[in-house]
Amino acid sequence: MISNDYKLLKSKWSQAKGLMFSTKPSCMLFDFKKEKRISLHMFFVFFPIDVLFIDKNKNIVEIKEDFKPFTTYTSESDRIQYIIELPLDSVANSKTRIYDKLKF
Repeated sequence: MISNDYKLLKSKWSQAKGLMFSTKPSCMLFDFKKEKRISLHMFFVFFPIDVLFIDKNKNIVEIKEDFKPFTTYTSESDRIQYIIELPLDSVANSKTRIYDKLKF
């Protein structure tokens, strides 16, 4: 179990805002509707987070741990349909790995 409490972000506006100006990390699930390469930014996010990049079959294809504030990152894979943003150390504490299959 990575998290049993998350916020689903489907609209472009909610996805663009994400954790910006938040005071604490939370679990957020982004649904992009189809697979593609994803670019993320941490502008106006004041704490590091972990990020899971997930394909249409809900398999983890990439992991970014300790994503630092005011930085950017582009996925290596172009098969990303979902992203889960998590509090820092969630990946290590849950022993989550690439190719794990998720349920949500």
